[in-house]
Amino acid sequence: MAKNEGAVTAARHAVEIGTMRGLAVLASALALLAIPQFAHAQGLVGGMERGAAQGSYDGGRAAGPVGAAVGGAVGAGVGGAVGAVDGILGIPGPRCRGYYNRYGHWRCYRY
Repeated sequence: MAKNEGAVTAARHAVEIGTMRGLAVLASALALLAIPQFAHAQGLVGGMERGAAQGSYDGGRAAGPVGAAVGGAVGAGVGGAVGAVDGILGIPGPRCRGYYNRYGHWRCYRY
C-alpha cells in the first residue's frame, strides 16, 4: 500500500484552552461578587428581614415557640419573593408621614 502524501492536520486554536478557562473563572468570580448588590437593589434582603420578623411575631402569638419558628421561615420566604418582585417592577417601598419627637427621633405613621 502507498502512504498518504497529503495528511490532514488539525487546526490550532488562536487562544489556548488554559487562557479560555482562566477567563471563564474570572467572569464567574465577578458574577458571584455582583449577586449581593443585585439582591439589595431589588429589595430581596429587606423583604426577607421584614417578612421573617413579622412572621415570627405573629406565629409566636398564635402558636408559641413552634409557631414563631415556622412563621419566621415562611415569612422570610414570602417577604423575599415580594421584595424581589417589587424591586424588579420598580414599586417603591413603604412611605410614611411622621414627625420628630422632642428627643429628635423620627416617628412614622402611615397615611
